[in-house]
Amino acid sequence: MLRGPVPWTIFDTDLGPCAVAWTDAGVTTLQLPEHSSAATRERLLEKAPDSGQRLTKDAPPGWVTDAIARVRAHLSGKPQDLSRVPIDLGNVTPFAAKVYRALRAVPAGRTTSYGDLALMAGSPGASRAVGRAMAMNPFPLLVPCQRVVAAAGKPGGFSAYGGLVTKERILALEGASLASGNDAQAPLFGAVPKPRLAYDAKKAVRHLREADAKLARHIEKTGDFRLQLKESEGTFASLAEAIVYQQLHGKAAATIFGRVRALYPGGRLDPQRVLATKDEPLRTAGLSRNKLASLRDLAERANKGEIPTLPELDKMTDEAIVERLTKVRGIGRWTVEMLLIFRLGRPDVLPVADYGVRTGFARLFLPKSTEELPAANVLEARGERWRPFRSVASWYLWRASELD
Repeated sequence: MLRGPVPWTIFDTDLGPCAVAWTDAGVTTLQLPEHSSAATRERLLEKAPDSGQRLTKDAPPGWVTDAIARVRAHLSGKPQDLSRVPIDLGNVTPFAAKVYRALRAVPAGRTTSYGDLALMAGSPGASRAVGRAMAMNPFPLLVPCQRVVAAAGKPGGFSAYGGLVTKERILALEGASLASGNDAQAPLFGAVPKPRLAYDAKKAVRHLREADAKLARHIEKTGDFRLQLKESEGTFASLAEAIVYQQLHGKAAATIFGRVRALYPGGRLDPQRVLATKDEPLRTAGLSRNKLASLRDLAERANKGEIPTLPELDKMTDEAIVERLTKVRGIGRWTVEMLLIFRLGRPDVLPVADYGVRTGFARLFLPKSTEELPAANVLEARGERWRPFRSVASWYLWRASELD
């Protein structure tokens, strides 16, 4: 255990606020950017009780100032040899210390697998233990856990804010890539812009007005298209939230999802941590047995690299995404369509099974005496007029469903 107060400081980088704590022996904790300076500070301080640390904010000595400069340069796209920054391994297990030393020998621009890293650390076959050491790594960047991937170059896990998106972006800054490649526009830390639609909304509305007179009259009454994309930590977190929200009212679902997130550091969902969690706390949080089984299936698939990251999804067609994600237990076509519309901003999605879309369509296009909601083929036929902006048409149908 570390004794006495441990100094720390917070500093800005191109990608957001980082924080660092140190002793005379070296850095004890490097905290990557959270969504704000306050959140970064809180995450650093959260780690203190786990290691017996008491932290006090202080001015950094010269060697820490040099380390901060190197981290700043690294996160600005100028890779540094961060293995030269001293780290204090006195508060980690002997096995983790061996793994961390071995990983520091992997240079920027290169990646290694959990299995190969276990071999490098002198423990062949201990890939799962290596994965746990990566999840608990207190020195990200200095011990470059972003360079550890699963078998066949699949992403593996990453517990920093932003999850696998963060991992891919840091690898890109280092000149490396996963098998899927990288996306320079992928969301990273809190300082980046909010997600944007993958189409011109004004152009879409003009097209719908010209293509369908009845819909045009409804658009005129409703006003501007105001769809806002939901921010996301990644595909895994988005699908986990979708599983929790299924067949529940919004407030109840939000409460349960909040309890699930509260089980993990910083409220971040990570496949490896979910798999390591016993059933009881997840059931106590409010998950039904079926939802728990779905969440575990999702986590297992994500841990194997079967769940595409957000940058990977950007390169896939809508139908390819539906085909891939509906393999997860409890994830149906409707759930993926909501992901496509509200998180990925895809322009041409028409969820014909959605109750709100069907209700809005009936109110706009069917006789008032009609009691039954339209069949899928009726919606699809009318929807041909709306291509390639059926997502926008769906948004206006939802607004119609809300009319008294």
